[in-house]
Amino acid sequence: MPSRKPEWLKVRPPGGETYASVKSLLGSLHLHTVCEEAKCPNCAECWGSGTATIMILGDTCTRGCRFCAVESGNPGGKLDQGEPEHVASAVSQMRLNYVVLTSVARDDLPDGGAGHYAETIRAIKESNPKTLVEALIPDFQGKKTAIAKVVDAGPEVIGHNIETVQTLTPKVRDRRSSYRGSIEVLRTVKDIDSRAITKSSLMLGLGERQGEVRQALSDLREARVDALTIGQYLRPSEWHTPVADYVPPEKFEEYRRDADSMGFLYVASGPLVRSSYRASEYFMAALARKKGMVIDGG
Repeated sequence: MPSRKPEWLKVRPPGGETYASVKSLLGSLHLHTVCEEAKCPNCAECWGSGTATIMILGDTCTRGCRFCAVESGNPGGKLDQGEPEHVASAVSQMRLNYVVLTSVARDDLPDGGAGHYAETIRAIKESNPKTLVEALIPDFQGKKTAIAKVVDAGPEVIGHNIETVQTLTPKVRDRRSSYRGSIEVLRTVKDIDSRAITKSSLMLGLGERQGEVRQALSDLREARVDALTIGQYLRPSEWHTPVADYVPPEKFEEYRRDADSMGFLYVASGPLVRSSYRASEYFMAALARKKGMVIDGG
């Protein structure tokens, strides 16, 4: 296990007027963000620009993945029925053109929380008809009826993260999560609505081999996944899975080129990249590429 982080992983601490404003607003509406719950290294950058990824369905996950800082437990079926309207209100007050929703896994609910997720998306779109929504969903235990509830709510992007390569999945993710199951969730979204832009994310530095990473990219494209983010795994605490190695920026660039050559609409790859990193910018680039346009940075 490496003893210290390299220079390319250093980030500035959160702060500033806009950061404080976003934190205060979300707190007043009793909303959670994956930015804080998962200790995202880009919190200062995103909040400082007035954007945040909102985490719904509470702050307690029924899964216990060994890479994730979100609290695990059994919420006992409890749901904040006012959450959809609170989220829509936050989006309005922050004047967001693009919002990313994510959630904990809720195996304690019959549909995994899919109905609540769909209700939140609809509330956002009713109050903010011009706002684009990206939904980063759990696997809903692979239930197609649950996945369909979210797809039918009409988010512009639907993401589900495979997290790591197939051989490391049992070591890193909760035993109820599977590599093939996650691939099938993404395939199911496309089967329900072929027009939906699908997205996934991969962490490096867990001991994966280069051939395994390229196989994961191939598996995602075979499932017609459009967008991909690749980032460095950072250990949240001593309890979590140790970092096997810190992958240099040039290797991330190599994987980005590999993914581009496979036909992904867009790829964000770098040590500090996370699944919602600069989501709106990359979404617009993806649309441009889909329409055959050429834009800066696309």
